[in-house]
Amino acid sequence: MKTYVIGLDYGTDSVRAILVDTKNGEELAAAVYDYPRWKKQAYCQASQQQFRQHPLDHIEGMEHTIKAVVEKSQVPVERIKSICIDTTGSSPVPLNREGIPLAMVPGFEDNPNAMMVLWKDHTSILEAEEINTLAAHWGGEDFTKYEGGIYSSEWFWAKILHVARADAAVKKEAFTWMEHCDLMTYLLIEDKDLKRFKRSRCAAGHKAMWHHDWEGLPPTAFLEKLDPYLGTLRGNLYEDTYTSDEIAGSLDPDWAQRLGLSPATQIAVGTFDAHAGAVGAKIDEHALVRVMGTSTCDIMVATQQEVGKNTIRGICGQVDGSVLPGFVGLEAGQSAFGDLLAWFKDVLSWPIDHLVMTSNVLDEAQKEALKQDVEENFIKTLSAQAEAIPLSESIPIALDWINGRRTPDADQNLKSALSQLSLGSKAPHIFKALVNAICFGSKKIVDRFREENVVINRVIGIGGVARKSPFIMQTLANVLNMPIEIASSDQAPALGATVYAAVAAGIYKDVVSASKQMGSDFEAVYQPDPQAVPYYQEQMKAYEALGHFIENEVTKKLK
Repeated sequence: MKTYVIGLDYGTDSVRAILVDTKNGEELAAAVYDYPRWKKQAYCQASQQQFRQHPLDHIEGMEHTIKAVVEKSQVPVERIKSICIDTTGSSPVPLNREGIPLAMVPGFEDNPNAMMVLWKDHTSILEAEEINTLAAHWGGEDFTKYEGGIYSSEWFWAKILHVARADAAVKKEAFTWMEHCDLMTYLLIEDKDLKRFKRSRCAAGHKAMWHHDWEGLPPTAFLEKLDPYLGTLRGNLYEDTYTSDEIAGSLDPDWAQRLGLSPATQIAVGTFDAHAGAVGAKIDEHALVRVMGTSTCDIMVATQQEVGKNTIRGICGQVDGSVLPGFVGLEAGQSAFGDLLAWFKDVLSWPIDHLVMTSNVLDEAQKEALKQDVEENFIKTLSAQAEAIPLSESIPIALDWINGRRTPDADQNLKSALSQLSLGSKAPHIFKALVNAICFGSKKIVDRFREENVVINRVIGIGGVARKSPFIMQTLANVLNMPIEIASSDQAPALGATVYAAVAAGIYKDVVSASKQMGSDFEAVYQPDPQAVPYYQEQMKAYEALGHFIENEVTKKLK
């Protein structure tokens, strides 16, 4: 008898659900929902690096997409065995004592501090620095050592500490906090006991300093030195964590009715999107999976024997079972990838938005047609013209730190920069410089893994950028001087979530065997161009020199 599972993948801008056949991962139905409040940038202040999302965007999206794939697929609901949810992270959400997201409690509906603090929110830079200072000097264990040795403002404790200090009302009512992947899982299951709820190993290990060595989260004695609230909060969180091949609970009957599913449907433990994406791309040892979208996450797995107690400097954590149970999951990444190019598009679009679109020369229909034409061809045209620039022509040097630096060596104080501009620097030249920058940032991550004796034999690209931009992928192959394999699935994270769901439901014995059957095939391989490789090696030196100057001669002096 055929069986089916659902993967629910929450990205930065939208949520997507897929329903697949567990025999081979064939996608029978898919649905996408754009977050309406986020689209308006409600609760956000980009100039202050504040990016918040209302839980209702996610709850409405969950109902819309899951219900849609169930209806579209027309499969018997009793054969839909399980659901697994992956999300961005670290994106924590405050909850009250009843387990209700605080933004859904009267009085907090429009309070940004009661919202989900999105991964790209960097309002807690000072709090992250405080955590790092305490971890290094408090006289006990350094709880950042399995997080790359540097705690980031993108992560759990720093964000909570910032909100607690900024908003006394939220601090008073926030009984506990959950990562986004945990919250959506918790909302779906029937058992609403906060203490029994199974939290994600992936989220806890990579972002909250959870580790077996100190039997869970950092102890109260450490956390209360930062703020007494954190010491109290620790008792309202969790001790144990769970991998996503395990069941978190059965589907709540009310949600079953709303979604058109059976209450017998099982809900797997939640996880992060990049880690699920790596599973969807059939990750194995010595393969680096690059999840390329607004930012990047770089995922690897290694055996305990290979990594052991060795700590890898400057990455986003090494966590037992965060990708494949039985293996150590390694995470790195860039705070901006597609976001850097989107920023440049917004800059160039300013005269169109504020002059052309407000002009009385065109009627509304013409404006809308022009807007759609520009949207469809903007990046495509820039890419084509940038690709046509010969290597002999002068190109500016850029840094990819438009949203800070995630790895290697997290520092969200850092900003992007451009040098070597001239009167000959046109839009395609600058665009090419930005593409080079995101690829050079990728090379720094690869170099760090290799410096730490982590072997990389393959590079796999997944995500919208990987599939839609041959120019960027070819540049990346040239910069890394390695082939880049491209996964054919449009929905690799959601597909990885279905792999976890199938294992949790007992359809497969383990994630590795399920991934081999259900994971994505590959549609393309970009080979490095031997003539271009030496050029990019020289450009890389200029990137590193500019980065050293900005980090040491500009940023440090501005602090």
